[in-house]
Amino acid sequence: MKYGVDEQVAKSTEEYVSFLEGKGFTFGNDAIGFIYFGKRYTDASDILVNAAIELTLKVQKNFDGSFYISFLENLKQNGIESRSAAVSFAKEQGLLK
Repeated sequence: MKYGVDEQVAKSTEEYVSFLEGKGFTFGNDAIGFIYFGKRYTDASDILVNAAIELTLKVQKNFDGSFYISFLENLKQNGIESRSAAVSFAKEQGLLK
């Protein structure tokens, strides 16, 4: 696994966002708002929210709040509960190679 990926599973969303900011990603107030709105709206776990953030960044090459919320909703609707299942789902949807 890549550095940081396995650690993200154990991190709270706040810790994960801080971790990413430490790696050079910048999240504006609007992005932070989308992250926490999506988390509350979908009642998603930190693991699922972190995976949605990671995959949004990989697919969109930056943080796109509407993509993130839509993707997080899809994960929840499809019963996805882990990072590995989220990655597999993204591949099945043609979002990742």
